[in-house]
Amino acid sequence: MLKAVILIGGPQKGTRFRPLSFEVPKPLFPVAGVPMIQHHIEACAQVPGMQEILLIGFYQPDEPLTQFLEAAQQEFNLPVRYLQEFAPLGTGGGLYHFRDQILAGSPEAFFVLNADVCSDFPLSAMLEAHRRQRHPFLLLGTTANRTQSLNYGCIVENPQTHEVLHYVEKPSTFISDIINCGIYLFSPEALKPLRDVFQRNQQDGQFCLALGEDSPGLWPGAGTIRLEQDVFSALAGQGQIYVHLTDGIWSQIKSAGSALYASRLYLSRYQDTHPERLAKHTPGGPRIRGNVYIHPTAKEHTCVLHSIVGWGSTVGRWARVEGTPNDPNPNDPRARMDSESLFKDGKLLPAITILGCRVRIPAEVLILNSIVLPHKELSRSFTNQIIL
Repeated sequence: MLKAVILIGGPQKGTRFRPLSFEVPKPLFPVAGVPMIQHHIEACAQVPGMQEILLIGFYQPDEPLTQFLEAAQQEFNLPVRYLQEFAPLGTGGGLYHFRDQILAGSPEAFFVLNADVCSDFPLSAMLEAHRRQRHPFLLLGTTANRTQSLNYGCIVENPQTHEVLHYVEKPSTFISDIINCGIYLFSPEALKPLRDVFQRNQQDGQFCLALGEDSPGLWPGAGTIRLEQDVFSALAGQGQIYVHLTDGIWSQIKSAGSALYASRLYLSRYQDTHPERLAKHTPGGPRIRGNVYIHPTAKEHTCVLHSIVGWGSTVGRWARVEGTPNDPNPNDPRARMDSESLFKDGKLLPAITILGCRVRIPAEVLILNSIVLPHKELSRSFTNQIIL
C-alpha cells in the first residue's frame, strides 16, 4: 500500500505569481489547461497500490480549494485530502506534524512532491528502484549546467550505488551538476530523522527561553523542519539517502514566466498522455499549429504571444498582447529556467506580459512586456510598464 503527499506551501509563497495569485492559490493556477497540482495527482493515481493522496500546506481551505479536492476525488476515485498546517512549517515540518495521518494503514512507502515543479513524474521507476534496494530516502535527480546548478540543491552521488554522498542546498560554488527535483520516495523510517530535528529544535528553543531570548527570530521553532538543510545535508554519506536520475522533462514553476514554459513542456506530452486536451481542427475554426490547448470560454480575434491573460479579461479586435519569454538556452541540453528578476536599475525588464483578472484592452492597441493589475480598463498602448 502506498500514499502520496503534495507540499503546496502557503500564500506567502506565491508572491512571484502576483497579480495572478490574488485570485487563485498558486497550486491551482492553470498549467497546460488544468490546475498545477492536477498533474501531480494524475501521476500519483496511476501508481499501482496508491491508496490516498494528502495535500499539506498553510492555505485556508477556501471554496476553490475545496471544490478542486471534491472534483479530484470523483475523477480519480481516490481519497484526496487537505491537511492545514497551524503555521508555515517548512518542507519537512508538515510531514512530521501529520505523521500519524501519513502512516495510517501502514503504507509500504510514501511519495513526497513539491507542488511547484513540472515533471513527467517517473514515480513507477522510482518505486522499482526503491524495492530493489530499500533505504529511508530516495530523491529524484536531474542535471543542470555548472552555472545554473548553484540555484538548486546539489547532489554528489556514488555512480555505482547511487548513494548520496554529499548534499548542499544552493551552494556558493560548483558542487555537482546533479540537482534535486523536489520529488521523493520515503520509507516510514524516514520520519525518524525528522523526529530528531524536531526534538533538537525543542531543546534549542528551551535553551533560548532559559536565556531570556524569546524572540521568534532567534530559533526556527520546534515544528519548522527544512528537508534539504536539516535532513538531506545532515544524513548524506551515511547510507540512508539515494538518488534516482531522470532525463525526462523537469522544471521549477516559481513565477508566471516559468508557468508558460511548463505549459509547453506538458503540452508536448499531451499527444501521448492526454490527446483529448489538445485543440483540433474544426470547419470554420482557427488553424491549429503545434500542441495547443484552448479554454472553452476563450474567444479571441487578436494576437497574444508569450503572455498570460487573467480570468474575465477582454482583449479588443486586432490588439496585440506580447511578452518576452525567458526560456532555457535551447542549445544547452542541461539548461534550466533562470530565476526571473522583474527589475534592474529601477527599470522593468522585458518579460512575459501579464494581464490581471477582468482587464479590458481596447481594439488595435499594443501591450508589450507589461504587467496590468486586475480590474483595469486601458485606453492606449503600453510598453515595459506596470499599470497600477
